[in-house]
Amino acid sequence: MILDLHAHSIKSDDGRAKVQNYCQWISTRKVPIDGFVLTEHRQFDFESDYSTLAEKFGITILKGAEVETEYGHVLVFGVTLALTRAFDFANIHLPLALVLEASEQHNAVAVPCHPGRVRVGMSAHIDTYGIPEGVRIVETYNGGSRGNEDQIAQKMAEEQGYLGIGGSDAHIVSHIGRCATRFSHDISIEAELTDALRAGDFEAITFRENA
Repeated sequence: MILDLHAHSIKSDDGRAKVQNYCQWISTRKVPIDGFVLTEHRQFDFESDYSTLAEKFGITILKGAEVETEYGHVLVFGVTLALTRAFDFANIHLPLALVLEASEQHNAVAVPCHPGRVRVGMSAHIDTYGIPEGVRIVETYNGGSRGNEDQIAQKMAEEQGYLGIGGSDAHIVSHIGRCATRFSHDISIEAELTDALRAGDFEAITFRENA
C-alpha cells in the first residue's frame, strides 16, 4: 500500500486544496497512491469527517498534524485528544524533546519533515543544538524540496541510522502524490499507520523525475 504521508488542505493557513479535489485528481490522473494523510499546520482537525469521500473514491484518508519546534517542522501521526492536551500544537516554539516524548507516551509517532530545508528543517539546527535524542524516522523524500534538500536529508538519515518516509507536502491539488511511503500491508486507520511506522515496515519512494 502506498500512502502520501504529508499533505495540506484549505484547513491549513497556506493550503489551497480541498480534500475532494485531491481525491478527484488522484482518481482522474491515476496518481499511483492508495491514500494520503492530512497533516494540517499547527493543529489537529477533529471536526472533519472524510469517510464519505474515502468510500466514494476508494481512497484512504487519514489525519495527522505538522507542528513547529526549535529543530524545525515535525509531522505527528496518531494524534489523540489526550496528545493535543500534552502540548500546544499552535505553539511555534515547541521543544522537539517534548513532542517526541509526548508522542511516545500517547502511542503517536513524531517525524521531522523536510529535514534538509533551510530554517524549517532539522539539519539547519544541528550545529546550534546538536543531534537530538529520540528521533527514529525523518522525511527523506519531500515533494516540495528544492536543490539538494532531499539529498541532505538522506545523508543525515544514513549517518544517524534514521528510517525514511516520503510525502508530497502538497498545498495545491496537482502536487499530491509526488512522494510517498510504501507499506507491505493495508492501512485503513491511524492506529495501523503508527503501528507500521513503529515496526519500520515501510520505505520512502518518489515519483518525481531526477529526484
